Amino acid sequence: MINAINHITFSVANLERSIYFYQNILEGKLLMKGRTSAYLDIGGMWIALNVETDVQRFEINPTYTHIAFSIDEQDFSYWMEKFEKENVNLLESRARSKEDKLSIYFTDPDGHRLELHTGTLEDRLQYYKEQKPHIKIY
Repeated sequence: MINAINHITFSVANLERSIYFYQNILEGKLLMKGRTSAYLDIGGMWIALNVETDVQRFEINPTYTHIAFSIDEQDFSYWMEKFEKENVNLLESRARSKEDKLSIYFTDPDGHRLELHTGTLEDRLQYYKEQKPHIKIY
């Protein structure tokens, strides 16, 4: 049986730039730093950064694949203002109903797609149950 997500690892081109992003912009706690890797804690999640210089960055084709972090709805404007101040690469959000809650889509310095989301799984399932009768909820 799988118990939980253990950690998330990102391949990065520049360790210092990525540590700055995850520590100072996303407000993670730096736990370990080596020559080619670093570990941070973001909301109780172990985020690992590993340098790989021979990887092509910034995919050419847009994708919806991403990792989402939870935020409180009252903090949404704080994050938007912070990202704009730090010139974070913001992505266009998909069209969504207000019942689906708020999201900010963005990329880290290496083009990994991330999201800050104000909803919970329970919110999403309730929204689907009420608004999308074609979806089967188990």
